[in-house]
Amino acid sequence: MAGNPYAGYLKDLEVGGKTFKFFDLPALGGSKYDELPFSVRVLLESVVRNCDEFSVTKSDVECVLNWANQQNVELNFKPARVILQDFTGVPAVVDFAAMRDAVSKLGGDPDKINPICPSDLVIDHSVQVDFARTPDSLQKNQDLEFERNKERFRFLKWGATAFRNMLIVPPGSGIVHQVNLEYLARVVFSDSEVLYPDSVVGTDSHTTMINGLGVLGWGAGGIEAEAVMLGQAISMLLPEVIGYQITGALDQYATSTDLVLTITKHLRQIGVVGKFVEFFGPGVTALSIADRATISNMCPEYGATVGFFPVDNATLAYLRQTNRDETKIQTIEAYLRASKMMRNYSDANQDPKFTQVVELDLATVVPSVSGPKRPHDRVSVSEMKQDFLQCLTNKVGFKGFGLRNENLGAAGAFEYEGKTYSLKHGSVVIAAITSCTNTSNPSVMLGAGLLAKKASEAGLSVAPYIKTSLSPGSGVVSYYLQESGVLPYLEKMGFNNVGYGCMTCIGNSGPLNDAIVDAIEKNDLVCCGVLSGNRNFEGRIHPNTRANYLASPLLVIAYAIAGRVDIDFETEPLGHTEKGEPIFLRQVWPTRSEIQAVESKYVIPAMFKEVYSKVTQGSKAWQELQAPEGKLYPWDTTSTYIKKPPFFENMTEELPQQAPLVDARCLLNLGDSVTTDHISPAGSIARNSPAARYLAERGQAFQLILT
Repeated sequence: MAGNPYAGYLKDLEVGGKTFKFFDLPALGGSKYDELPFSVRVLLESVVRNCDEFSVTKSDVECVLNWANQQNVELNFKPARVILQDFTGVPAVVDFAAMRDAVSKLGGDPDKINPICPSDLVIDHSVQVDFARTPDSLQKNQDLEFERNKERFRFLKWGATAFRNMLIVPPGSGIVHQVNLEYLARVVFSDSEVLYPDSVVGTDSHTTMINGLGVLGWGAGGIEAEAVMLGQAISMLLPEVIGYQITGALDQYATSTDLVLTITKHLRQIGVVGKFVEFFGPGVTALSIADRATISNMCPEYGATVGFFPVDNATLAYLRQTNRDETKIQTIEAYLRASKMMRNYSDANQDPKFTQVVELDLATVVPSVSGPKRPHDRVSVSEMKQDFLQCLTNKVGFKGFGLRNENLGAAGAFEYEGKTYSLKHGSVVIAAITSCTNTSNPSVMLGAGLLAKKASEAGLSVAPYIKTSLSPGSGVVSYYLQESGVLPYLEKMGFNNVGYGCMTCIGNSGPLNDAIVDAIEKNDLVCCGVLSGNRNFEGRIHPNTRANYLASPLLVIAYAIAGRVDIDFETEPLGHTEKGEPIFLRQVWPTRSEIQAVESKYVIPAMFKEVYSKVTQGSKAWQELQAPEGKLYPWDTTSTYIKKPPFFENMTEELPQQAPLVDARCLLNLGDSVTTDHISPAGSIARNSPAARYLAERGQAFQLILT
């Protein structure tokens, strides 16, 4: 800390016989510090600890300390670590490999090129739902994933051993944000003499999920993330902080998914783009860490930079449940209490000042879905049928498909496995329990399992042509679904495990049966996908599902059984018994108390210990994958994917003079709600696209790259 003007505020903290140091922020800030939102206190600690009067200055510290009067002032912030997923992380590793080449060419030691900031990369975006509804779907999808991505995987496996301070988690381990929540997050860094809060930027927008654990984090662009990996600060505006006060308790039949969809719509209406949202109030104590993580996960959908839940006793209990080291947990608690970053949500005296305060009574939350084209267009399940029917004839837009009245009765018959079925507007053709938003939450996953059990015992089933899938966010989910006895019932409903990754949520839903596609296209049908994901923009889930609804895993199963979204669950049955008696959704829906009883019994630390003790080993295919060795990567000049970037080709030891930017142009000027899903959808390469022609010219196998 030599040269840090705040070194005088370093104080000793003894925990378990070991002495650490920490910056005494309460002593530095006095009463001003007590008024700061807890999320801003994390920013303050970072600028104090990293103050060198060069990249981070005393003026940065003063700005944060005077946050109430300094909002929207530029600030240099150094996150504690970086997290990447494979799609956006590969370019970063490629750049580091190219830097090593450049250093070697200049006569230097390439082994010195490593991330300065701790960096983790989780491979989770590659697996696709090519196979579903069979016991071997998981293995088949993983085999195809390796066949398609062998070059990328070889490169990343090389990087796993070549670089220091970079952990690469192999494919098949889980979704990046869930692995971060259950395993990677530190909450407080305690590996060195000085303690400091965990904070993170990631190359995925849903990095925000980790705020549910009290870790300040958000998504950033690849260049920003690389800069942090190289030890640079992020330039940001000191944000306004919206205090979101939660009171009351959820109804027995409401889920965390219903809650986050309600919050998403609420905050969209308020307008929180570029702002922090910090949750407080006595109602937070009724939310598990998984519930909070679900809310933080959809932060990009409600538009904020972060949705932050400060650490409390429930956070510490979660760390113990997920088998974190007890000594480190004690250190976390001691540091956060000494720094006044430990929250008691029931103590209003701890409430800081906010830019604005809004409130939600949990008792007002009702079962909900969002769609058909945007995640913040929440619809109460009780109003879903009428809303969908209105969408059919509404003018083309976010809530409309522009159908004429004479086309509302359109239907398409098709053959599937020797039987004839019919599709109409509102028919469900994809039903996916997917996405870290929900698969990280045992309450909704076990709830789905209990619903499947009750439905199966009542004689209900899902039509065989509906593409159902279950993609657990980590191996822990499979573990507790199996141990609790609900997995066989999910499989009986067609929700077999198809892979550990983002899958349908990012558009890796795989192909639909050709007969189904023909029936949809020939009759211009508005068929539906229902998924427990976080985004449902046009074109994201599947080209042939024009309407897509976000829902809890329980409702995903319910709509799959019904086979359509234009159903009123209150007045219309899911199906009938052999005697013709109606079976309503309320008869098979588990209560919150039922779910909690199963969760407390089966979600235990031993599961997390077993799964994550071998997380870096990878599958047999990963272990057998032959990867290059050495400090430098052997580039393949014929590769269509891993290319050596030209940025360092003519690099010299002397820094070039900065040249002005001339004639810079805007690449894209887009309207509201145009997303990367419209521009470059994940999971597929259209046959008539320039990318397809480029690959075809180079002899790439179409059956592997086109969907």
